[in-house]
Amino acid sequence: MLRMDKSSKTAKLALTFIVLMGVVSMFSDMTHESARGIMGAYLSLAGASAAAIGFVSGLGEMLGYSLRLLSGVLADRTKKYWPLTIAGYIVDVFSVPALALVPRGGWIWACALVIVERTAKAVKKPAKDTLLSFAAAQNGVGKSFAIQEFLDQLGAFLGPTLLFVVLYFRRGDDVFASYSLCFAVLAVPAFLTMALLLAARKYFPNPENFEPEPPKGAAKMRLDGSFMFYTIAISCFAFGFADFTLITMHAARSGLFQTDELPLIYAGAMAVDAVAALVFGWLYDKYGLAVLMLSSLLAAPFAFFAFGVTAKWAMLLGAALWGVGMGAQESILKAAVTSIVPKQNRSSGFGISQTAFGIAWFLGSWLMGALYDASMSWMITVSVAAQLAAVPFFWLSARKFKKA
Repeated sequence: MLRMDKSSKTAKLALTFIVLMGVVSMFSDMTHESARGIMGAYLSLAGASAAAIGFVSGLGEMLGYSLRLLSGVLADRTKKYWPLTIAGYIVDVFSVPALALVPRGGWIWACALVIVERTAKAVKKPAKDTLLSFAAAQNGVGKSFAIQEFLDQLGAFLGPTLLFVVLYFRRGDDVFASYSLCFAVLAVPAFLTMALLLAARKYFPNPENFEPEPPKGAAKMRLDGSFMFYTIAISCFAFGFADFTLITMHAARSGLFQTDELPLIYAGAMAVDAVAALVFGWLYDKYGLAVLMLSSLLAAPFAFFAFGVTAKWAMLLGAALWGVGMGAQESILKAAVTSIVPKQNRSSGFGISQTAFGIAWFLGSWLMGALYDASMSWMITVSVAAQLAAVPFFWLSARKFKKA
């Protein structure tokens, strides 16, 4: 009985940690996801060419994912999960309001801050996800990461909505100054992010204690079998999963939506993302890795509706399916790594999988961006085919994991 009471208390503490870190992510996403909604237009007004914007955006995403391999290995070797998480968050969230200080014509400084922000995210992500994975072991990894993703995407919904309000009341004013004000406003959620993160560090200094240590001589990370097929699967999915900027660009070019409505499309996709994370997180704890096949099948036709049908309802449906795919993958992919990779190697597991995901996403988005002008039908075909190609590899991963 005493053991049950102790176990129940530990589970409650672990859930408290998950929720607290989820609120940290909520305010963090309010900061940098809001910025992503206006970044392209802002850099253009600051003097950057379209080529420079494309290069910086691509380089930022590449660094934001590829460096996770290094930071993941570093976190595993040093076990300095909290220092890496805190250092990454400080640079990440304050790089955004710093854009308010960039003068007109200072596009080089603005581009540098964009790259710094993406790099900082690479530093924090594997270490942070590993801290969460320790606590997730107490309450079900699917549900735990679903709660985290729900709060994360709630911030991604509230942030763009907040900027929509700011820009709405600044209609008719100087656009560059209005964007600078938006970045300054985002200093508020940035400070809240750090205050709550430091509180989490104070009250939960050793989250690794939530998960029992593996027995001596336990198998290390499975670089063959389940993990290998899993990594191939998420790479296929990411390759076909275009960046949302391509959807908003098409929405603007098609004339179906006004310019100031575009942040609301993204906010809507983030709302769907949040709900999908909860649903698929619960399904993961019930059915395991096989749920990844279902989420991929549901998200696969988003490009057909977003780009292949010229109608408002189709564009919104495509954005919603994009949100379903993103919400399911963001929560379940972390849960899957937690299930597949042993505790002592988990940061490396997060680093490898997230690096593969990011590089594939960058290359796929680059290809689909090129195909957008050359052949819309081919772009849609590549997107759908790549996501469907992930399904058999998810099945193989699930099968290998059951046999392990």
